[in-house]
Amino acid sequence: MQNIYQKILQSKSRKEKLLAILLDPDKVDLQNINSLISKISESPATHIFIGGSLVLNNTIDEIILNLKKEIKLPIVLFPGNPSQISVYADGILFLSLISGRNPDFLIEHQVKAAPILKKSNLEIISTGYILIESGNPTAVASVSKTNPLPRHNAEIAVDTAIAGEFLGNKLIYLEAGSGAKLPVPLETISLVSKNLEIPLIVGGGIKSIQEIQDAYIAGADLVVIGTAFENDLNFFTNPNLSPND
Repeated sequence: MQNIYQKILQSKSRKEKLLAILLDPDKVDLQNINSLISKISESPATHIFIGGSLVLNNTIDEIILNLKKEIKLPIVLFPGNPSQISVYADGILFLSLISGRNPDFLIEHQVKAAPILKKSNLEIISTGYILIESGNPTAVASVSKTNPLPRHNAEIAVDTAIAGEFLGNKLIYLEAGSGAKLPVPLETISLVSKNLEIPLIVGGGIKSIQEIQDAYIAGADLVVIGTAFENDLNFFTNPNLSPND
């Protein structure tokens, strides 16, 4: 499956909103993966993201292969480091943590991943990754050893996102972090969206259907839901949500 990015662009041009379910491999129970697959199939998801700040097991390949048996959605890697690359996925968000100044996450991990990706058939989507303060410490801040941007200063996020676009990133990802207490502020989403030509992804700290809709209204082109779905596989069941409602 290729042309993931082109389809995201097409959806943006048609004002169609997208939804990704983020799976952390450490939290996927392979013994019960059929139940997980069933719930994803019943959801309004348009994409599956897979990865995490810390992945301690080596089950990514197996998880992806199981998903592909039953689900036709594009599976996109959301890696915390090069060890999380799987050639069985369809694409990869080639992340650069542009909100931080740790060279490991700005370029070093990307250099290590480059020869692996060069030999793969993965669709590589360069993504400017921006961490926003979320009210509590998050794994991504701890692992990356970077401070998130202040949540009450949207202009810094806007300038960072614009810089990311000027650097050639195809996507900008505003992230509150896995298990965040608070999602990315709607004002920040709105201002960043208004200043970008490229698609905007928003994730972290989203706990309800209403918060997904609020992020869409503010300007997110694709919303990522992770922890809330992990905690309740019936998250989307009642009420059922279409991303374009």
